[in-house]
Amino acid sequence: MLARHEVVAVVTQPDRPAHRGQRLQPPPVKVRARAAGVSVLQPARLRDPEWPERLRALGADVAVVVAFGQILPRAVLDAPARGSINVHGSLLPRYRGAAPIQWALIRGETMTGVTTFQMDEGMDTGPILLAASTPIGADETAGELAARLAGLGAEVLTDTLARLPALTSTPQRHEEATAAPRLKKADGHLDWRRPARELANRVRGCNPWPGGLALAPAGALTIWRAAAVPGPSGIAPGTLVAHAGSLAVATGAGALLPTEVQPENRRAMPWADYLRGARLAPGAVFRTP
Repeated sequence: MLARHEVVAVVTQPDRPAHRGQRLQPPPVKVRARAAGVSVLQPARLRDPEWPERLRALGADVAVVVAFGQILPRAVLDAPARGSINVHGSLLPRYRGAAPIQWALIRGETMTGVTTFQMDEGMDTGPILLAASTPIGADETAGELAARLAGLGAEVLTDTLARLPALTSTPQRHEEATAAPRLKKADGHLDWRRPARELANRVRGCNPWPGGLALAPAGALTIWRAAAVPGPSGIAPGTLVAHAGSLAVATGAGALLPTEVQPENRRAMPWADYLRGARLAPGAVFRTP
């Protein structure tokens, strides 16, 4: 039961091979559902013709969709009596797509939130039911923000379901929409010609994946946390410069001071420990992958 609502089934992705032995592993949603005694369905593709009827047979009033990873056809969305509701990690119509939290950070947003909306066949285009906003912490990473929005999303969803019979949906202002496509590894590449603030935001948005990616003199380096700091002018972007007893990387405007990094095939470590081991000095050059 969820706030007096009965969960009749959970639909999630199939088990996938994982880890070194490539043994089939259940998705976390399946593990939690089984522990709660809830029936689990794992279609390879919800677009396959038998699934709408199987979902209708559950007799659900409404479906709740969170980060399912597939565009759902109209027949699936309409299988429950009241259709399907999505819980999305942005203030729609901003950041439609698979990675709204990451792109909000990469773009330097200071506010975000959670939106519930009635699903249609578009990519996060359906009419809005409820929304709640929250400020983004100055140093908050995508992983940290996602964990916080999960709690806020649960609250907004509970409120949406409780008020659903009386709620009036509001069409989105499509002209204000922005896109948040799934991250690629290349989205973590740090272009040192960009301003330091932009690079610090990219590092935050790419934590926990793929990280801020750079080529240091000693090899590939992932930057997990960093801050924008003042830097000297007239220095080629990517050059190490002295900063407050440490070293920072000159950028197109200011400098980027890493605080947590991970050399290739090694553990994550403080920037100071990395500098001692790599024996870098001012003038060393970092490049873009």
